[in-house]
Amino acid sequence: MKKISIPTLFFFLTTVILAFTLLITNKLTDKGIGYDSSTVMSRISHIQELALVKHNYTGVIGFKDYKRILNINIPLTDKYFLLKYNGYLKAGVDFSRIKINALTDSMVHVSIPKPEIFDTVIDEGSIQIYNESENAFNPIKISDYNEALSREKNIMINDAIKQGILKDATDQAKMVLTTMLEEMGFIDIKITEELIIPQFK
Repeated sequence: MKKISIPTLFFFLTTVILAFTLLITNKLTDKGIGYDSSTVMSRISHIQELALVKHNYTGVIGFKDYKRILNINIPLTDKYFLLKYNGYLKAGVDFSRIKINALTDSMVHVSIPKPEIFDTVIDEGSIQIYNESENAFNPIKISDYNEALSREKNIMINDAIKQGILKDATDQAKMVLTTMLEEMGFIDIKITEELIIPQFK
């Protein structure tokens, strides 16, 4: 009976182990390495700007005020102006509050928060003032312009909400997220909106 030398046995065992290792590696490669929830979240954090909805505005503000005594307008103390401006408003979903649950390599659940208004901007360089009063008894102040612009920003927000900007922001976020997740290989993608339970005092 011929004996097997130690070098030959070592070579045989090494070959078997190497072949087994390559087989396991190939199977893992064929299957593909999936994304976990934290990896998906790190990808999502970089696409916030793509999911914003922007409304552009051109508006005219009419301002008029009086000096008052006991809440009664004093005659000949009125001040007024017309102000034209360009501005914009941005709305979206805060991607830092998104919750990700990667269930499998192909299935993921995403919970997104309610949309909100992020920016309300009036371009100061676009402001033009017309029909400005010159009343020595009640001159126009810088604070009058600031007050008019502040009121107008609230009007811009209310108008945009009535026009559906928050719904548009949610739809845009879902579209951007779905596109990115599909590119990452997910097939079964479920996106739901965060449920907010009102707090009673």
